[in-house]
Amino acid sequence: MSQRIKTIQAQQAELGRLRTGTSTPLRPGSDRRRPVRSGTWILSSHNRGYVEAAAKLWGGDVEPWQPQNSSIRQWRVTTETDSLDALLPPGDPLSAHNELWDGGGIKLRCDGITELRSGQPCICLARFGIDFHNTAPFGEACKPTTRLRVFLPDMPDFGIWRAETHSFYAAAGLAGQVDAVLEGTGGRGIVPIRLTIEQRQVVREGKPKKFPVVMVIPQLPKLRHALNGPLSATAALDPASLERVAIEAAERPDYRAKAAALLTTDDVTDLWYEARDKGHLDRETKDILIARAAAINAEANQDDGDDEDEPIDAEIVDEQHPAPIWPTVARIPGAPDREDTP
Repeated sequence: MSQRIKTIQAQQAELGRLRTGTSTPLRPGSDRRRPVRSGTWILSSHNRGYVEAAAKLWGGDVEPWQPQNSSIRQWRVTTETDSLDALLPPGDPLSAHNELWDGGGIKLRCDGITELRSGQPCICLARFGIDFHNTAPFGEACKPTTRLRVFLPDMPDFGIWRAETHSFYAAAGLAGQVDAVLEGTGGRGIVPIRLTIEQRQVVREGKPKKFPVVMVIPQLPKLRHALNGPLSATAALDPASLERVAIEAAERPDYRAKAAALLTTDDVTDLWYEARDKGHLDRETKDILIARAAAINAEANQDDGDDEDEPIDAEIVDEQHPAPIWPTVARIPGAPDREDTP
């Protein structure tokens, strides 16, 4: 890989956004807007083709859309699904901060303790207290802002879709879920997930409050697969293959151990055919059996003390019609040919 600028973080192209809501004017003609939650995923992009592809996959109508405080028109679709198949890219795909924005851009960004732009203590914490996300007047304090980068494998082109949520509960839940996956994979490889919007309810001051929470659920046959190191790209795109490989591994004999217990080259040839018939005669198994046959032949020659008859080098043959190992690598001087050998 060529050199990189060490002070610039390499990133994939962002194709669009995944949203859990939108906004609407507080009143007709008002510049102030209020958030409106959605029970299904909303996809937006500068590229109409991506939004149309999403509508074909997950339903909904494509419409022009202009984000708040932006003069650039985009496209969006409110889909009919609350669950998307996605892939976590390598590295740490999640970022979370408390943020306050206005028409001029971002005003505050803090980690809950320190305001990162100024280096000063968290302003919202000092002004409104630890529960500022609930107690502060609308628009006057930072909101939890969680961003998660994912691939959408069923969408066209190679790039990132960014899911963004301002839910306090999503900030806590997403961080825990993603960190658990990163602990198992070390941030290496791609992890298949299901990205869902789940409806939750809490009771606050005696009143029930409903809200959506974004969940990251690893799409793997067993939890152990998510915590057992990085996955290959093939496994990430076809998680069911992990279980098939596990079943095949459980059914496959230990040919190295079986070969080590063999005493004659006839036994080696029998095991060769057995492995072939079961579909296990791969390169590694062939090498194990050829090496064992050569070792048996060498031991026989040493016992005979005959230096004139040396073992013949192994010859790799067609897997579908393998010539027996006996005449190629393991003939014992004076031993008769096998009658069942083609």
